[in-house]
Amino acid sequence: MMSAKDIGNASEAAYRVTNIYGRLYRPLITKVSPERAHTLALQGLRGLDWLAGGSTLLHQLRPETDDRLRLRVWDLPFANPLGVAAGLDKNGIAVEPLIALGFGHVEVGTVTLVPQAGNRRPRVWRVPEESAILNAMGFPNDGAARLRHQLLPLRPQGVVGINIGKNRDTSPDCAAEEYGSLLAAVFEVAQYVTINVSSPNTPGLRALQMSDELSKILASARDANERTAAVMQRSPRPLMVKIAPDLTDAELEAVAEASVANGASGLVAINTTVSRHGIPETYSDYPGGLSGPPLRERANEVVKLLYRRVGGQIPIIGVGGISNGADAVARIRAGATLVQVYTAFIYAGPSLPGKILREMSADADRHGWRSVVDIVGSDAA
Repeated sequence: MMSAKDIGNASEAAYRVTNIYGRLYRPLITKVSPERAHTLALQGLRGLDWLAGGSTLLHQLRPETDDRLRLRVWDLPFANPLGVAAGLDKNGIAVEPLIALGFGHVEVGTVTLVPQAGNRRPRVWRVPEESAILNAMGFPNDGAARLRHQLLPLRPQGVVGINIGKNRDTSPDCAAEEYGSLLAAVFEVAQYVTINVSSPNTPGLRALQMSDELSKILASARDANERTAAVMQRSPRPLMVKIAPDLTDAELEAVAEASVANGASGLVAINTTVSRHGIPETYSDYPGGLSGPPLRERANEVVKLLYRRVGGQIPIIGVGGISNGADAVARIRAGATLVQVYTAFIYAGPSLPGKILREMSADADRHGWRSVVDIVGSDAA
């Protein structure tokens, strides 16, 4: 346990970091393009982590570990259910500082087999009226080999997942084979792997969610997983499937059932939406997927639906519109075992994970739950 003096010093350090972000850094990054601001923020976290004492300072932003938030999923130890969604750190440059801030896991990517530039700029737009983001990036990343090189020396104190997606120029007929190759390429540095067939920014990708195509992809990934595990004398990696929010309920159920039938270990719900519901009409013609608070209601609905259908068989990672501890607890009660944030972190900065975790602990105090696993799906009936 921390002494009162230690808590006071930690609070003072946390105040200094958040004050710097609020008064200096955030106004600076809002004057540059959203994509450039994103890059600067990740580089800033990485740079601070490299400075003498920087890692300690980042750690002081997080609360003391609450054992009620600990859980074990896929035989992996999570210090808490809160993670970073794919898309924030595509190339794995800030994994350790993100975990130092309090996140229990970081999902890196989306990574493709070979590097690709993504779509033309501009391809990211802020929707400040709703603290939301429109993203049409199209999987820009440095490729699987570079990501493996980046992550291999790390020894992060949290769980690292890797989100994989096919290259834009790969034909649908070759997609299954490519996902298998991708899994083998990132196997050594991934503790779990998410198959992304739900981004709206790669033409034809979402069609791969349909049961026949998804079955082929999962079969290829499963074979590569088992072969690579045997060669490396490791355990196979848990396989997730990330789902789009724009499917009908019947389609969502079909995707979930195909995932379970073909050996998926979990579902990630949801990806960004092509809907413009909940934001001003001035953004109606912008391309890409919408993320942030406008997704919250739909994300809760989808998680509840999936939990009712397959929640007793595989865990669900809840993503979309989570901005505070109440949102995180609501998503868990809807059926998510783990939760992830992205857009809220862009707007709120490095104090966000600590704030969410403190609010989750406060919820446990108020309602008397003794383990986060005890409330998973409690509102899904």
